[in-house]
Amino acid sequence: MESNTGNGKAVCVTGASGFVASWLVKLLLLRGYTVKATVRDPTDPKKIEHLLELEGAKERLHLIRANLLEEGSFDYAVEGCEGVFHTASPVSIDVKDPQTELVDPAVKGTLNVLKSCAKSPSVKRVVLTSSMAAVLYSGKPKTPEVIVDETWFSDPEFCYESESWSGYALSKILAEEAAWKFVKENNIDMVTINPGGVIGPLLQPTLNTSSIAVIILFNGAKTFPNFTLPSVHVKDTANAHIQAFEIPSASGRYCLVESVKHYAEIVKILHDMYPKLQLPDKCADDKPFASTFQVSKEKVKTLGIEFIPFEVGLREIVESFKEKKFVDF
Repeated sequence: MESNTGNGKAVCVTGASGFVASWLVKLLLLRGYTVKATVRDPTDPKKIEHLLELEGAKERLHLIRANLLEEGSFDYAVEGCEGVFHTASPVSIDVKDPQTELVDPAVKGTLNVLKSCAKSPSVKRVVLTSSMAAVLYSGKPKTPEVIVDETWFSDPEFCYESESWSGYALSKILAEEAAWKFVKENNIDMVTINPGGVIGPLLQPTLNTSSIAVIILFNGAKTFPNFTLPSVHVKDTANAHIQAFEIPSASGRYCLVESVKHYAEIVKILHDMYPKLQLPDKCADDKPFASTFQVSKEKVKTLGIEFIPFEVGLREIVESFKEKKFVDF
């Protein structure tokens, strides 16, 4: 049983039905917090059933309808809360119009949540879920001896020019930038957590984008991407958020990456785990393999995070896929 640090204190989690947010709600309830959780549609069973089943949910979970693009829609959710965990952000790789589908909701949504926090005197700290996407894309070289840390910021210009430009990366960069500017001007205490690709067991019944990073290797895939994946376990991610709220000296940004692996290595690990499984054996292009790099764990260790190994999270996410029938083997 987790320690009862929450003691009934109220906190808000935005976008509560997501992968990381669902775990965050679960761990906050276990710690004794009262959780005001926002979802776009509190009547959609796919979005809320798994939350209502969590231990402590009957007593201390309140589901609240809120929409990122509606100014003021988070006022009630953050009212009376000491901590606000802003995890809601559209995550999708397959979009027609990145500006409208990803960038606007991420940036405007973050500012709408922060505006609500600025109105609420109870809020002591905001913990923003950012991403390694807001850290890694600056054109700086990344090689096995390079150590990326919290002082790295992605460059939006670089993302616009880069052929691997994804609206997702840009949405995370611009949302974090806008957030830092707003909290400075409005004297709000904010910490950001910048996780890599999140793996581990799914609580929600639907596939989320970071799961897709793994599932693309299944169901008859012929090739694997020429890409390196910085990854972290979902429990470590949720715990880092809670520690960032609870530890008074926590400040600034925290990179959260257990390891960085090329897809070729991930396929090899999966082969060892599931020898009978048909997995792609060739890379999607003939270019040299994208280089791995290191991510500093110095700062995040001050939050007391002892990383769960990649292999554990990988096996758990695959077992989750099997259980939810997303993969067939």
